[in-house]
Amino acid sequence: MNHLRAPNVVAGDWPARDAAASAPGRISASARHQMDRGSERHRLPTLSCVIPCRNEEQNLDRLLPLLSVALTDCSPAWEVIVIDDGSTDATPSTLSKWARIPGFRVIQLSRNFGKEAALTAGLQACAGEVVVMMDADLQHPPALIPTFVQRWQEGSDVVYASRMSRGDESWFKRHGASWFYALINANGRFEVPADAGDFRLMDRQVVDALLSLPERNRFMKGLYAWVGFSSVGVPYVPDARVHGHSHFNPLRLIGLSLDGLTAFTTWPLRVVSAVGFALALLSFIYGGYLTASYLLYGHAVSGWTTIVVSMMLFSGIQLLSLGVVGEYIARIFAEVKGRPLFVIKRDIGRGLNTPGAVTSTGE
Repeated sequence: MNHLRAPNVVAGDWPARDAAASAPGRISASARHQMDRGSERHRLPTLSCVIPCRNEEQNLDRLLPLLSVALTDCSPAWEVIVIDDGSTDATPSTLSKWARIPGFRVIQLSRNFGKEAALTAGLQACAGEVVVMMDADLQHPPALIPTFVQRWQEGSDVVYASRMSRGDESWFKRHGASWFYALINANGRFEVPADAGDFRLMDRQVVDALLSLPERNRFMKGLYAWVGFSSVGVPYVPDARVHGHSHFNPLRLIGLSLDGLTAFTTWPLRVVSAVGFALALLSFIYGGYLTASYLLYGHAVSGWTTIVVSMMLFSGIQLLSLGVVGEYIARIFAEVKGRPLFVIKRDIGRGLNTPGAVTSTGE
């Protein structure tokens, strides 16, 4: 996997380059590239739609026909890449039927590797100038895709759907999401939109930047924000799930939150250091007080209760601190092993980079 590398720049080249750019009738290479990019966006782009799914047999039979109509209206050539992330129902057989239709490609993973890995598998396989990612549960409306393409034509590199309300979610999920985004955005270098998910359109440059990142702990919502580029939100109201249920229970949501916090922040480690310093300072002050009290007044220091309570307090804090450090070490261990993010069992169908790609004219 290729890594992004900054171009070599020689300090002495700046005056000459500025002079060349400011000369009458002469346009710099970077300005010419931006002009070319702008002119390209006046036409409709080739489009890839990436859909990770797991046990979504009934929803896919309703979603894919709607998606085919929506993509035909906003792209001259498109593909739909569905990643089956270890389904245990009839989803594989349903997708096998769709894979016979030009423009639909199915990537079946060997087991359930998680949504972040499935999204990455789809991004590696897609070939469109723009890429739309969405869920298979019918809560992301395909009718919003033409609006995404329009915002891309206006100059945005990333167009994401932003929830207008979280009123349909539980108290735990609403407040947990609020606390999580407040913590992850505390670093101030980049901001993860609180009401945005995976439903978004990305320019090819953004996709290439994401694929250049080598990490295996891929918290995608954070990576979307980390790579930068110009972005704009489109407000929407998610549709109700028609079939099935969400696979993200409270424990999985907490685990995903820990993945995001340890991948993009170090404040838990700093909190542990601050608590340790504060307790050490308080212990020093209390020890000085007991020593002074004994020397000045001869008061006997009560031993058993003070010692037991102190030991329990400090033991609990030490175990908590070890747990925080252990979370980071576990991530390091996963990275060092270097295992692949996913294993592909089967890749069938025809997309943009395979013969017989579908076009809006049906060719």
